[in-house]
Amino acid sequence: MFSAHSVKAQDRYVMNLQDYNNQPYHFGFILGFDQMLYSIKTIDNLSSVTWHGGNETADLNSDYYYRVKSINANGSPGFSVGILGNLLLNNYVDLRFIPSISFGSRTLVYRIQQSADGVFTGDKVFRVNKQMNSTYLIFPLLLKYRSWRSNNVGAYFIGGMSYSIDLAAVKRVGEASNISGIIKTRTHDAEVQLGTGFDFYTHYFKLGVEAKMLYGLNNLIYNEGDIYSGSIRQLHSKIFMLSLTFE
Repeated sequence: MFSAHSVKAQDRYVMNLQDYNNQPYHFGFILGFDQMLYSIKTIDNLSSVTWHGGNETADLNSDYYYRVKSINANGSPGFSVGILGNLLLNNYVDLRFIPSISFGSRTLVYRIQQSADGVFTGDKVFRVNKQMNSTYLIFPLLLKYRSWRSNNVGAYFIGGMSYSIDLAAVKRVGEASNISGIIKTRTHDAEVQLGTGFDFYTHYFKLGVEAKMLYGLNNLIYNEGDIYSGSIRQLHSKIFMLSLTFE
Protein backbone atom coordinates (compact mmCIF):
# COMPACT_ATOMS: atom_id res chain seq x y z
CA MET A 1 0.00 0.00 0.00
CA PHE A 2 2.80 2.43 0.91
CA SER A 3 4.60 1.57 -2.35
CA ALA A 4 1.47 2.27 -4.40
CA HIS A 5 0.94 5.60 -2.63
CA SER A 6 4.58 6.58 -3.30
CA VAL A 7 4.27 5.77 -7.01
CA LYS A 8 1.05 7.84 -7.30
CA ALA A 9 2.71 10.80 -5.55
CA GLN A 10 5.63 10.65 -7.97
CA ASP A 11 3.29 10.47 -10.97
CA ARG A 12 1.39 13.49 -9.69
CA TYR A 13 4.54 15.66 -9.76
CA VAL A 14 6.20 14.59 -13.00
CA MET A 15 8.65 17.31 -14.09
CA ASN A 16 7.93 18.26 -17.68
CA LEU A 17 10.74 19.54 -19.91
CA GLN A 18 13.32 19.04 -17.17
CA ASP A 19 16.32 20.28 -19.20
CA TYR A 20 14.47 23.04 -21.02
CA ASN A 21 16.12 25.94 -19.17
CA ASN A 22 19.58 24.50 -19.91
CA GLN A 23 19.25 24.97 -23.67
CA PRO A 24 21.73 27.59 -24.96
CA TYR A 25 18.99 29.14 -27.10
CA HIS A 26 15.43 28.49 -28.20
CA PHE A 27 12.61 30.19 -30.13
CA GLY A 28 8.90 30.75 -29.89
CA PHE A 29 6.11 33.19 -30.61
CA ILE A 30 3.98 35.62 -28.65
CA LEU A 31 0.30 36.64 -28.71
CA GLY A 32 -0.89 39.55 -26.63
CA PHE A 33 -3.53 42.10 -25.77
CA ASP A 34 -2.59 45.72 -25.20
CA GLN A 35 -4.03 48.96 -23.88
CA MET A 36 -2.41 52.08 -25.32
CA LEU A 37 -2.48 55.40 -23.44
CA TYR A 38 -0.69 58.74 -23.41
CA SER A 39 0.99 60.59 -20.58
CA ILE A 40 0.14 64.28 -21.18
CA LYS A 41 1.78 67.46 -19.94
CA THR A 42 -0.08 70.56 -21.07
CA ILE A 43 1.34 74.02 -21.59
CA ASP A 44 1.51 76.40 -18.63
CA ASN A 45 -1.71 78.33 -17.92
CA LEU A 46 -3.59 76.10 -20.34
CA SER A 47 -7.08 77.40 -19.52
CA SER A 48 -5.97 81.05 -19.92
CA VAL A 49 -4.63 80.77 -23.48
CA THR A 50 -7.10 82.03 -26.09
CA TRP A 51 -7.28 80.60 -29.60
CA HIS A 52 -9.21 81.99 -32.56
CA GLY A 53 -11.05 79.31 -34.50
CA GLY A 54 -10.56 80.80 -37.94
CA ASN A 55 -6.81 81.00 -37.56
CA GLU A 56 -6.23 77.61 -36.02
CA THR A 57 -8.30 74.72 -37.35
CA ALA A 58 -11.05 74.05 -39.85
CA ASP A 59 -13.33 72.12 -37.46
CA LEU A 60 -13.93 75.14 -35.17
CA ASN A 61 -16.10 78.13 -36.06
CA SER A 62 -13.97 81.02 -37.31
CA ASP A 63 -16.30 83.55 -35.64
CA TYR A 64 -15.57 82.33 -32.08
CA TYR A 65 -12.75 82.29 -29.57
CA TYR A 66 -11.72 79.15 -27.68
CA ARG A 67 -9.90 78.03 -24.54
CA VAL A 68 -8.88 74.48 -23.65
CA LYS A 69 -10.01 73.57 -20.14
CA SER A 70 -8.44 70.08 -19.96
CA ILE A 71 -6.94 67.28 -22.08
CA ASN A 72 -7.24 63.58 -21.23
CA ALA A 73 -6.34 60.35 -22.99
CA ASN A 74 -8.57 57.28 -23.32
CA GLY A 75 -7.36 53.92 -24.60
CA SER A 76 -9.01 51.08 -26.51
CA PRO A 77 -8.05 47.39 -26.42
CA GLY A 78 -5.64 46.21 -29.11
CA PHE A 79 -3.52 43.17 -29.85
CA SER A 80 0.04 42.21 -30.75
CA VAL A 81 1.89 39.29 -32.33
CA GLY A 82 5.58 38.56 -32.56
CA ILE A 83 8.40 36.05 -32.63
CA LEU A 84 10.69 35.27 -29.73
CA GLY A 85 14.37 34.41 -29.46
CA ASN A 86 15.88 33.43 -26.10
CA LEU A 87 19.61 33.19 -25.26
CA LEU A 88 20.72 31.54 -22.01
CA LEU A 89 23.19 33.69 -20.04
CA ASN A 90 23.33 31.71 -16.78
CA ASN A 91 21.12 29.53 -14.58
CA TYR A 92 18.77 32.39 -13.78
CA VAL A 93 19.11 35.02 -16.52
CA ASP A 94 18.09 34.95 -20.21
CA LEU A 95 18.51 37.55 -22.94
CA ARG A 96 15.37 37.87 -25.07
CA PHE A 97 14.70 39.55 -28.42
CA ILE A 98 11.00 39.76 -29.31
CA PRO A 99 10.30 41.72 -32.52
CA SER A 100 6.55 42.25 -32.71
CA ILE A 101 3.78 44.28 -34.28
CA SER A 102 1.15 45.91 -32.08
CA PHE A 103 -2.18 47.45 -33.07
CA GLY A 104 -4.24 49.85 -30.97
CA SER A 105 -5.77 53.28 -30.66
CA ARG A 106 -5.96 56.18 -28.24
CA THR A 107 -8.32 59.13 -28.05
CA LEU A 108 -7.34 62.60 -26.90
CA VAL A 109 -10.36 64.23 -25.26
CA TYR A 110 -10.36 68.04 -25.23
CA ARG A 111 -12.77 70.06 -23.08
CA ILE A 112 -13.03 73.37 -24.89
CA GLN A 113 -14.79 76.56 -23.89
CA GLN A 114 -16.30 78.72 -26.62
CA SER A 115 -16.88 82.47 -26.54
CA ALA A 116 -18.22 84.91 -29.09
CA ASP A 117 -16.42 87.93 -27.65
CA GLY A 118 -13.38 86.40 -25.92
CA VAL A 119 -14.61 87.13 -22.36
CA PHE A 120 -15.30 83.46 -21.37
CA THR A 121 -17.75 84.05 -18.54
CA GLY A 122 -20.25 81.20 -18.27
CA ASP A 123 -19.83 80.29 -21.93
CA LYS A 124 -20.44 76.93 -23.57
CA VAL A 125 -18.04 74.05 -22.83
CA PHE A 126 -17.98 71.08 -25.22
CA ARG A 127 -15.79 68.06 -25.97
CA VAL A 128 -13.69 67.29 -29.02
CA ASN A 129 -12.34 63.76 -29.47
CA LYS A 130 -9.25 63.13 -31.57
CA GLN A 131 -8.70 59.43 -32.24
CA MET A 132 -5.08 58.35 -32.73
CA ASN A 133 -4.67 54.91 -34.31
CA SER A 134 -1.26 53.29 -33.96
CA THR A 135 0.52 50.37 -35.61
CA TYR A 136 3.82 49.81 -33.84
CA LEU A 137 6.80 47.79 -34.96
CA ILE A 138 8.56 47.11 -31.65
CA PHE A 139 12.09 45.76 -31.27
CA PRO A 140 12.80 44.99 -27.58
CA LEU A 141 15.98 43.63 -26.03
CA LEU A 142 15.10 42.29 -22.57
CA LEU A 143 16.65 40.51 -19.62
CA LYS A 144 14.57 37.79 -17.97
CA TYR A 145 15.40 36.81 -14.38
CA ARG A 146 13.93 33.40 -13.54
CA SER A 147 13.16 31.85 -10.16
CA TRP A 148 13.60 28.20 -9.24
CA ARG A 149 10.92 25.96 -10.69
CA SER A 150 8.24 24.70 -8.34
CA ASN A 151 7.30 21.47 -10.06
CA ASN A 152 6.05 22.71 -13.46
CA VAL A 153 5.64 26.40 -12.61
CA GLY A 154 8.21 29.19 -12.40
CA ALA A 155 8.01 32.95 -11.85
CA TYR A 156 10.15 35.66 -13.44
CA PHE A 157 10.81 39.37 -13.79
CA ILE A 158 11.59 40.95 -17.14
CA GLY A 159 12.92 44.36 -18.13
CA GLY A 160 14.90 46.22 -20.75
CA MET A 161 14.71 48.70 -23.62
CA SER A 162 12.92 48.75 -26.94
CA TYR A 163 12.86 50.81 -30.13
CA SER A 164 9.58 51.32 -31.98
CA ILE A 165 8.22 52.78 -35.22
CA ASP A 166 4.60 53.92 -35.46
CA LEU A 167 3.55 53.20 -39.05
CA ALA A 168 0.20 54.95 -38.55
CA ALA A 169 2.03 58.13 -37.49
CA VAL A 170 3.96 58.07 -40.77
CA LYS A 171 0.64 57.94 -42.62
CA ARG A 172 -0.89 60.74 -40.49
CA VAL A 173 2.03 63.08 -41.15
CA GLY A 174 1.81 62.42 -44.88
CA GLU A 175 -1.95 62.94 -45.10
CA ALA A 176 -2.12 65.87 -42.71
CA SER A 177 0.55 68.05 -44.26
CA ASN A 178 -2.04 70.56 -45.54
CA ILE A 179 -4.99 69.73 -43.26
CA SER A 180 -5.60 71.53 -39.98
CA GLY A 181 -7.14 69.82 -36.97
CA ILE A 182 -5.28 66.51 -37.41
CA ILE A 183 -2.80 65.80 -34.64
CA LYS A 184 0.58 64.63 -35.85
CA THR A 185 2.93 62.56 -33.71
CA ARG A 186 6.52 61.55 -34.25
CA THR A 187 7.16 58.14 -35.71
CA HIS A 188 10.15 56.93 -33.68
CA ASP A 189 10.25 56.19 -29.97
CA ALA A 190 12.32 54.38 -27.35
CA GLU A 191 10.71 52.65 -24.38
CA VAL A 192 11.58 51.19 -21.02
CA GLN A 193 9.84 47.83 -20.51
CA LEU A 194 9.16 46.33 -17.08
CA GLY A 195 7.05 43.32 -16.23
CA THR A 196 6.54 40.01 -14.49
CA GLY A 197 5.11 36.64 -15.38
CA PHE A 198 4.80 32.90 -14.83
CA ASP A 199 6.06 29.98 -16.90
CA PHE A 200 4.02 26.76 -17.08
CA TYR A 201 5.93 23.70 -18.30
CA THR A 202 3.63 21.36 -20.22
CA HIS A 203 4.51 18.05 -21.74
CA TYR A 204 5.21 19.56 -25.18
CA PHE A 205 6.03 23.25 -24.72
CA LYS A 206 6.44 26.05 -22.19
CA LEU A 207 3.55 28.51 -21.82
CA GLY A 208 4.24 31.94 -20.37
CA VAL A 209 1.72 34.43 -19.01
CA GLU A 210 3.25 37.90 -18.81
CA ALA A 211 2.14 41.42 -17.86
CA LYS A 212 4.33 44.43 -18.56
CA MET A 213 4.34 48.18 -19.08
CA LEU A 214 6.08 50.16 -21.79
CA TYR A 215 7.03 53.73 -20.94
CA GLY A 216 7.94 55.93 -23.91
CA LEU A 217 10.94 58.23 -23.50
CA ASN A 218 10.49 60.58 -26.47
CA ASN A 219 8.16 63.56 -26.68
CA LEU A 220 5.84 62.51 -29.53
CA ILE A 221 3.85 65.70 -30.11
CA TYR A 222 4.42 67.39 -33.44
CA ASN A 223 3.58 71.01 -32.63
CA GLU A 224 1.72 72.69 -35.49
CA GLY A 225 0.82 75.76 -33.45
CA ASP A 226 -2.91 75.04 -33.54
CA ILE A 227 -5.27 74.67 -30.57
CA TYR A 228 -4.83 70.88 -30.40
CA SER A 229 -1.08 70.35 -30.70
CA GLY A 230 -0.19 73.78 -29.31
CA SER A 231 -1.95 73.01 -26.01
CA ILE A 232 0.34 70.03 -25.32
CA ARG A 233 3.89 70.50 -24.07
CA GLN A 234 4.82 66.82 -23.80
CA LEU A 235 3.13 63.67 -25.03
CA HIS A 236 4.61 60.29 -24.03
CA SER A 237 3.39 56.83 -24.95
CA LYS A 238 2.31 54.29 -22.32
CA ILE A 239 1.31 50.74 -23.27
CA PHE A 240 0.10 47.93 -21.01
CA MET A 241 0.57 44.44 -22.48
CA LEU A 242 -0.80 41.10 -21.35
CA SER A 243 0.92 38.37 -23.34
CA LEU A 244 1.01 34.63 -23.87
CA THR A 245 4.34 33.16 -24.95
CA PHE A 246 4.69 29.74 -26.56
CA GLU A 247 8.24 28.37 -26.44
